Formats: sequence, C-alpha cells, structure tokens
Amino acid sequence: MTTRTIRNVDELIGAGLAPEAARADLDRVAGRYAVAITPEIAALIDPSDPDDPIARQFVPSVAELDTRPEERADPIGDDAHSPVPGIVHRYPDRVLLKAVQVCPVYCRFCFRRESVGPDHGGTLPRGKLEAALGYIASHEEIWEVILTGGDPLVLSPARLRRIMEPLADIAHVRIVRIHTRVPVVMPAQIDAALIQALKACGKTVYVALHANHPREFTPEAKAAIARLVDAGLPMVSQSVLLRGVNDDVDTLGSLMRLFVEARVKPYYLHHGDLAPGTAHFRTTIAQGRALLKALRGRYSGLCQPQYVLDIPGGAGKSLLDGDALTPDSDGYRIRDWRGGEHSYKDSV
Repeated sequence: MTTRTIRNVDELIGAGLAPEAARADLDRVAGRYAVAITPEIAALIDPSDPDDPIARQFVPSVAELDTRPEERADPIGDDAHSPVPGIVHRYPDRVLLKAVQVCPVYCRFCFRRESVGPDHGGTLPRGKLEAALGYIASHEEIWEVILTGGDPLVLSPARLRRIMEPLADIAHVRIVRIHTRVPVVMPAQIDAALIQALKACGKTVYVALHANHPREFTPEAKAAIARLVDAGLPMVSQSVLLRGVNDDVDTLGSLMRLFVEARVKPYYLHHGDLAPGTAHFRTTIAQGRALLKALRGRYSGLCQPQYVLDIPGGAGKSLLDGDALTPDSDGYRIRDWRGGEHSYKDSV
C-alpha cells in the first residue's frame, strides 16, 4: 500500500495501478492534466479489475486524449462571469470564490481540468484575494459565497481563516458554502483546527461533499463527515453521473443512501460536462432521466438528488427531470433560469 500521494506515471506504475506498457500514453495524459491519488483512494482500487469504479475516477486513461469538437476548455462558462480574478458571479445572490487551484486528488472527468493543478497558480495571491473579498463586500445582493477551486479544504486552518474572517465583516453575506472532496479522499485533514477555521466567520456554513461511488464511504470517511456534522456544519452532496461508475440504479441508490445515513442531504447529481477528453464518462440525458425515475419509489424521498446540467457557455444550471427540457429533432432545447433557450446534443 502506498503511503503518500501518487503524482506521476512512475508512481502509478510502481503502485501497480497502471501497466508499464501504457507508460508512453499516460505520459501524454499526465503532461496535459494533473494527476494525484491519495493513499486512501489508492487503497480502494482493485488493480485486477479493469472496470474498477474507483480507478476509473482517478487513474489517468488514454481515452482522455480523445477530444471532441463540442468539448470546451471552460465548459460551464466561468470566465464569462468573472468580474475580478477568483470570483464567478453568475447568479444574482451568490458568487463562487475560487481561492485555490489545487486538489488532493484530480478527478479524470473534472470540468475545470484545464485550470486546476500545480501548474495553475496554487492559491489566489493575497492582493487578488483582497480584491475578490472587496468585490463581495461592494455587492449587497450577494447572500451566499461558495468556496471552490480547486478544493478549499487543502488549505491550512490559518489560510482558511484569512478567507473566513473577512467574510464575517460583510453583513449581507449570510451563507458560506464549501465544496470539497477532502472528507472522503483525505479524511484525517478534517480535524478540530480545520473545523474551527471553517466556523471563524460566524455565518451559517454548509459543506458540500463530492462523492460518486459507495466504496468512497470508508469508516474513516464516515468519521470525518461525522466530525463536521457534529460540529454544527450541515452538509449536502454533489455527485456526477459517470458511465461505468454510478450509472445503474443499484449503485446510485446505494450512494444516495450512504449520504443520508452519514447525515449528508443529497443535493445535486450533475450531468457530465463537455470538458476535454471526458466523453468516455458521459451518459445520455435519457439514461440519466431513466435513472432518476427508477430512484423514485424504490428509494426514500430523502435520497432524491436534483439532476442538473450546467448549460455550456455560462447560462447556469437547469433541471433535467423537469419541464425546462424539451426534446427536438437535433437533441434538446433547454431553458435557463432567465427563460432563455439553448440547444443541447448528447455527446458520448
């Protein structure tokens, strides 16, 4: 068992997670997209299973070199809504604050894969962070700040405080939401000092946990989640619908039950974004809708996530199991929150 994070092809092969014969192809993938697999995640992978759902999420594949014309470096249009570095202001009452561009693991399907990793700047520099916080302070319509990146929980408690404490002085900000994978991929990071730093702003703080397969809920992960919830931090979930990982009703239903049992309310199930080299992960919208239909009735209402698509180009999220989606001769028409309509075609 590896005792440190795997960060390159040599270490992947040395850990038995990739064959020597794949070295040349994997070097090409790793030259473009960051690689990191924590010991906790590496321990969950069955190297003898070519279809292992944990490996599929984290071990690089030559399939990532297959890019489609419709795929985009910025598939959900963050850049179009970024008034200052580190801020995405897509919706009136909330902003993303991208304080860090690194993660403890790099998901092979990540929609920000072109902008995260050790080659993309690490943390937001102090001056740019101050400007981002100044933007939030000057826009009284902002009710919620969503910390994302990258994964904000890779930051030390001291660095988290430099974000959370200034937010305490912004009266119109009432909610801070933190999006993270850390409780499942690096659970020991969730300690008393980090939890105290998250509460430093005195606001209502939610933690949104990203997990995609039931095996991610190890005893250590469950304990880390419990530490957060027991400290008074409510949690919601986000998952991505991934071909070969959770695209059957039994796996998806089990995942949602594990969230609920851990006191994490299922929130978002994301349709796969048009990120470069990720077609091998995407399902069709019809498959996703059928899965959501199958969840209903078979599984408690507590286990029902919202199935959403981030409309390519920056128009925001739209529910895929409601009346915002209309089939047409070339795929679908999707209505955004402003009432605008957009064409969308499955890309698998």
